[in-house]
Amino acid sequence: MRNSVIATLIAGVFITLDAQAVDLLKTYQQALINDAQYASARAALRAGQEKLPQARAGLLPVVGLSGGYSRTEIEDVRTGSGNSYTLALSQPLFRWANWEQYEQGKLAVALSEAQFAQTQQDLVLRVSQAYFDVLAAQDTIGFVQAQKAAISEQLESAKQNFEVGTSTITDTHEAQARFDLAVAQEYAALSDLEIKRAALQQIIGSTPGDLARLKTGVTLETPQPARIDEWVNSAEQQNYAVIGSRIGLEIAQRDISKNRGGHYPTVDLVASRNHSNQNTSSSVAGNTNAIGVQWNIPLFAGFAVTSRVREAIALEDKARSDLETARRNAAQGARQSYLGVTSGLAQVKALEAAEISSLSALDANKLGYQVGVRINIDVLNAQQQLFSTRRDLSRARYDTIVNGLRLKSAAGTLQEQDLQLVNRLLTQ
Repeated sequence: MRNSVIATLIAGVFITLDAQAVDLLKTYQQALINDAQYASARAALRAGQEKLPQARAGLLPVVGLSGGYSRTEIEDVRTGSGNSYTLALSQPLFRWANWEQYEQGKLAVALSEAQFAQTQQDLVLRVSQAYFDVLAAQDTIGFVQAQKAAISEQLESAKQNFEVGTSTITDTHEAQARFDLAVAQEYAALSDLEIKRAALQQIIGSTPGDLARLKTGVTLETPQPARIDEWVNSAEQQNYAVIGSRIGLEIAQRDISKNRGGHYPTVDLVASRNHSNQNTSSSVAGNTNAIGVQWNIPLFAGFAVTSRVREAIALEDKARSDLETARRNAAQGARQSYLGVTSGLAQVKALEAAEISSLSALDANKLGYQVGVRINIDVLNAQQQLFSTRRDLSRARYDTIVNGLRLKSAAGTLQEQDLQLVNRLLTQ
C-alpha cells in the first residue's frame, strides 16, 4: 500500500510534458502581473515620480484669494455691513533653497527609476532561481525513483541467490537497507518538491503547472566578455545599486547647498488687488491694486541654519561611504558570479565524464556480481555513485545558468532578452 501511494505521487510529478508546459518566460510574465514585491516597487516608482512636480512648485507663482463679510451694529446709533476680497500673487525671483529642492526633485525621480530597475532585475533572478529549484527537485525525485527501482531488482536477485545458496543473507540485508533508505529519500524529495513549488507559487501568484525542462545534452556558453576585470568594471559603474548610491550622494550634496540657502536673501515679485465695500451711513467702496518686489534678509535664527548645514555635511559623508560600499559589493558580486559560471562549466564537464565512467563501473560490477567476482554491496555502491553523479550534474547545470544571470545583474546589464536566451535551452 505504501509503495502504491508513492508511485501515484511520483506519476503525478513526472507526467509527460506537452505543448501546454509553462516555460521560464511565461513564468516570468506571470510574475510581472502577480508578484507582490514587483507591484510594490511599481507603486513606489509612481510615487517617486511625483517628487519633481512637487519640487517645481517652489519655483512657480502662488495665487490666493481671500475675503470676508462683516456686519456692524451700534446700539441706537447706526448699523452697517461690509465685504472685501483680496487677490494676491507671489512669484519667487530668488530663493536658493527652492532651486536646490527642484534639482533634488529631478534626482529623486532618477533614484526611483534606478531602484525600480533593480527590482526588475531581482524579479528575473527570483523567478529563475525558483523555476530551476523546482526542476532540480523534480530531477531528484526521478533519480531517487530510478535508484529505488534498481535497488529493488538487486534485492530480488539477492533473495533468489540466497534461496539457491549462491549468496549469504548479508547480501539480502544490505539490499533491503538500501531500499528502505531510498524510500525515505523519496519521501524527503517529495516534500522538498512541494516546498520549491510553493516558493514559485508565492512569486507568480498561482499554482505552477508542468514546467518545461532543460534540453538533454544542452551546451552552456561561457561568459562574454571572457575577462573578469571587464565584468567587475561594469559592475562598479553600471550596477543599479551603485547608480542609486551615486544619485543619493548628489542629493546629499544638494542638501548642503539648500541648507546654506538659509543665510541667503530671498526676493519675490508680489502683486495684489483689494476690493472693499462698506455699507454704512457714509458708504465707502474702492479698489486697490499693488505690485512690487519684496525682499527679506535673514540675520539670526538661533544657529539653526548652521546646525542644519553641519548635519547635511555629515549625511554627505555617509552617502559617500554608502556609495563606496555599494561599489565594492557590486564588484564582489560580479567576481563571485563570474567564478560561479566558470567553475560551474568546468564542474558540468567533469560530471558529464564522471557519469559515463560511473555507468561503465556499474555495468562492470553487475557483470562481476553475476560471475561471482563482485559482491552485492559493490553493485549497490556503483548504483549509488551513478545516481549521485546524475543528480549533481543536473544541479550544476541549473546553478551555472542562474549564476550567469546573476553575473549580468551584478554588471547592470540583465534584461528580459537574457531570459529569452535561457528559455531557448528548455524543451517543450
